[in-house]
Amino acid sequence: MQTTVHNSFQSLGLSDAILRDLAKAGFTEPTPIQAGAIPPALQGRDVIGCAQTGTGKTAAFVIPMIERLAAAPKGHPLALILAPTRELAIQTQEAIDKFGRSRRVFATTIVGGADMNAQVRGLRQHPEIIVATPGRLLDHMWNGTINLVSIKILVLDEADRMLDMGFAPQINQILEALPEERQTLLFSATMPADLKDLARASVKDPVRVMADKPATAAGGVAQALHHTTHDDKTKLLIHLLAQDQESVLVFTRTKHRADRLMRALGSAGHKVAVIHGDRSLSQRRAALEGFKRGVYRVLVATDIAARGIDVANIGHVVNFDMPNSPEDYVHRIGRTARMKAVGRATSFVTADDHGGLRAIEKLLGQRVPLAMGSPEAATVHRPSSAAHNTRQGDGRPGRLSGFRPRRPAHARPSSNA
Repeated sequence: MQTTVHNSFQSLGLSDAILRDLAKAGFTEPTPIQAGAIPPALQGRDVIGCAQTGTGKTAAFVIPMIERLAAAPKGHPLALILAPTRELAIQTQEAIDKFGRSRRVFATTIVGGADMNAQVRGLRQHPEIIVATPGRLLDHMWNGTINLVSIKILVLDEADRMLDMGFAPQINQILEALPEERQTLLFSATMPADLKDLARASVKDPVRVMADKPATAAGGVAQALHHTTHDDKTKLLIHLLAQDQESVLVFTRTKHRADRLMRALGSAGHKVAVIHGDRSLSQRRAALEGFKRGVYRVLVATDIAARGIDVANIGHVVNFDMPNSPEDYVHRIGRTARMKAVGRATSFVTADDHGGLRAIEKLLGQRVPLAMGSPEAATVHRPSSAAHNTRQGDGRPGRLSGFRPRRPAHARPSSNA
């Protein structure tokens, strides 16, 4: 645990070039996760960083990585960043582009849904950093177009989400192909049991930076809930959209429901886009960019976007469907009120969701209030929040032997993440 208090980027030991780039980007003072993680990362220490979403975790590992690689010999990939989704990988690439150009440190992105040949051409430019999703990285490793023998720094970004998405076997194959002597930085918003097992297998004598209690909701989020029925959700959402002109991110549980809701909102006159796993990479990027620029007021998404959307000033997050896990609730509502801003998060709760709501409230340590003016506020009995969260870890994943991963005969991990 870091004890030194750093109130400025100048006190973190950064170069003048990075400090100038930070100033140009509007970074005035480090967030707690940045202040805690950057100094030990600059020293080459392993770091486990845990902080709520929207607190600047990407910069907390990108900045020291660039500083360390700026003076390193060129010609081979020296750092690998693993991310759970294409969107998060692309946004990490953008952060490296922003802070690495003046230090002559470059990256290429390896994600599913993109042209493999174009990615090979990017690798031939000899970038210092590879930003990848696990499935597509393994595709390149199987094809012999990526060799991890020269990697000196590994980042596991949103590691809990990668485990939630079933990437444990792929991560183990990647870890087996990496040099034993390396720096490992593991960042996450929550710290479930299975992630602790992964940390024990991947980091050595780490500095632990816990900027907040794991799974803490951002303080600037005004949370509220509506008790409703499945049939009334769309009508309720349209009613809420008519009350203001804020940008709204709406989460659904399934891809089919996301598409259906997009059509309903479009028919009601709203500018809306959708993003989920069945959309192509170009479609997902167009939807996200359009939402960022204000072309679309509403973005409907499945949980694939809970960690992959970094859009400034999202005014309102709506849980059209409650999430599958309490931790996902924190990640979803963390898309608003980022970097000390303020925002709203509204959840639609049906009779089937009461158990999940109790688990969320137990994780948060408080009840989620009923929406102001909600007709059910005076009549609905709130179930007790004493029920415990039943989410369990799946234990330490088995490590696979051999430097180069073998292509499974019966099934392969999807490279579409």
